[in-house]
Amino acid sequence: MTYLVGYGQQKDNFTLSGKIKKQNFDWIYLRYNIPSGGFVLDSTKIINGKFQFKGRLNEPVVASLYGKMKSQSMDDPNFTSVFLEPVPMTIDVTAGEFMNASIKGSQSQDEQKILEQLKAPTRREMEPILEIYRNEKNNEKAAEIKEQFEPFNARMDKIDYAFFASHPDSYVTAYMMRFKMSGLNSNQATKIYNSWTDRIKQSSYGKYIAAEIKKLENGSPGSTAAPFSAKDINGEQLSLSDFKGKKYVLIDFWASWCVPCRKGNPHLISIYNKYKESGLEIIGVASDDTAVDAWKKAIVQDKIGIWRHILSGYNRNASEQEKSAYINVRYGIHTLPTKILIDKNGIIIGRYGGGGEDDAAMDKKLAEIFSIN
Repeated sequence: MTYLVGYGQQKDNFTLSGKIKKQNFDWIYLRYNIPSGGFVLDSTKIINGKFQFKGRLNEPVVASLYGKMKSQSMDDPNFTSVFLEPVPMTIDVTAGEFMNASIKGSQSQDEQKILEQLKAPTRREMEPILEIYRNEKNNEKAAEIKEQFEPFNARMDKIDYAFFASHPDSYVTAYMMRFKMSGLNSNQATKIYNSWTDRIKQSSYGKYIAAEIKKLENGSPGSTAAPFSAKDINGEQLSLSDFKGKKYVLIDFWASWCVPCRKGNPHLISIYNKYKESGLEIIGVASDDTAVDAWKKAIVQDKIGIWRHILSGYNRNASEQEKSAYINVRYGIHTLPTKILIDKNGIIIGRYGGGGEDDAAMDKKLAEIFSIN
């Protein structure tokens, strides 16, 4: 049975013919997004250890293939991701070992496999730390363990970027680039995007990256700060325009559950106390829309109620057009914490954190501003 959400029925142009062993379930599922913004969710019955999916694709796309799952995790033993292409393909899979599925006929899948094989030794080295991280229940301790991922992630990033450079006509490159945006500034991201072929730029993944670069540019130095207005934690209306011509504004994108954000609050307090009389205002924008009580508690615990606070306005049930108006989206926020510094004319003059500089650069910039003013 096929469910088509936001997708007109067209003639099939791909098949995924599969064989499965050792399964104790009768149905297998395939889900993938489509360029229009909708998705296809298909299911088929396993008969004598065989199954087949048919559908229509305009271009290669990553799909989720899964059987009876014990969890919603992508690490579930009966879940895997595959690169579908508009061609006949085959797949051999064993229940409980979906990640080891063997797929033939998809060039993009072959390229993805090459990339994963290059990173496999690093992943194996990283596994003992990952296992400790998965079992840690304390958020602060988990965050400390996560910091140990950095050297491994840096090595895998290097492999990914080398792959991007040598595969400018690969859908895998555009797909994987989605996971790199949080660590790149707009110039770095644009340089990679400009190296791609027109075919990849015009793909759905390519268009997604182009849109993300635009958002990142909108939240980077030299751009006019996107206006916003919202009720603050005290129920009073707060608009960014209230400060234009009067104060410099540092927008702090954070969340109560973000350990690095919370650890950085003492430094923010010292900055605020140092420069507030000289014309600095801080506005905290929290990604706690579904955890309002935790947001309010964190503000009290961290003693940061001395500046203004609003929620991001996120609503998972909103339309794509409504989501595009969210404060975090308009400033190209991919990671927390990220801070945006805006001058009295409403122009962004600093970005610190995701896609920007570090806190030391922020401190230097503030010292320069307020030694002059």
